[in-house]
Amino acid sequence: MGDAAGVGPEIIVKSLMDANIHEHAIPLVIGDKKMLDRAARIVGADVTIRNVHKNEEFLGEKGEILCLDLDLLPENLPFGRVSAEAGHAAFEYLRTAIELAKEGKINAICTAPLNKEALHKGGHLYPGHTEILAELTDTSNFSMMLSSPKLKVIHVTTHVGLIDAVSMINPNRVYDVIRMAHDTLSRAGNPEPKIAVCGINPHAGENGLFGYGEEEEKVIPGVEQAQEEGIAVQGPLPADTLFFRAVRGDFDIVVAMYHDQGHGPIKVLGLESGVNITVGLPIIRTSVDHGTAFDIAGTGIADEKSLQEALRQAIELAPNK
Repeated sequence: MGDAAGVGPEIIVKSLMDANIHEHAIPLVIGDKKMLDRAARIVGADVTIRNVHKNEEFLGEKGEILCLDLDLLPENLPFGRVSAEAGHAAFEYLRTAIELAKEGKINAICTAPLNKEALHKGGHLYPGHTEILAELTDTSNFSMMLSSPKLKVIHVTTHVGLIDAVSMINPNRVYDVIRMAHDTLSRAGNPEPKIAVCGINPHAGENGLFGYGEEEEKVIPGVEQAQEEGIAVQGPLPADTLFFRAVRGDFDIVVAMYHDQGHGPIKVLGLESGVNITVGLPIIRTSVDHGTAFDIAGTGIADEKSLQEALRQAIELAPNK
């Protein structure tokens, strides 16, 4: 459910009113039933929300939403405010989902947004969902992939400051992310995906004119290793033109060096169509590519399209369709 003080419960209810979702999967909401009930009233949804338990088989009927109710929040939780209890609850919802996925009781996880400040106030000092998923699945090699109809981007670094990001980039990490991009798209039915790698500096350093040789030291060896293994990858290329070329169809996925380099182009193409996929985990996890939208929480106007797309991609990627 994510942070229940945000738009998560509302977009969940709106999304699960789509009969097409129920044709392909049995959605199970892990959260607080009272928050879903409140959201249903806000959006005017005529739906039955039924509580289920961990030890039962999750079978839903048309016109109802199943909820594994952890009952962690007060009924009058304020909308749009950073709350330690909502941050802690968001962590517990995800921890429970990971537990069920590892046990094979669910086939994929789709996350609504959480608030990082609330998560920290709740006692969980993680940068976000991705790092929680990695730790609780004992995964050391993972990456954030953003997917939209026109562009796919995978990141070498994500939730760190820019100076720290540059220091963390190294040939092994660049190679690993290229390999994850290749393997992910190959499993999805593209046997030879075309991959492009961004430079770190303007114009990808322009042969040492910009920066201090970061491309030569940190990026090129990783690209060359992937090329030697037969992966169709080019780079480092200037980021200011690379995303245009990828949208045009020259490449299937772009490897971005840091958070804003990859997130900016995806979000310009439309927040409602972007999906966040954690690559490298032993379980499938997709997510909306937007935040908790505290400014409109409780109004019923939040757009559910990103969550619906995230659900569709979770269904498509799930191993037991």
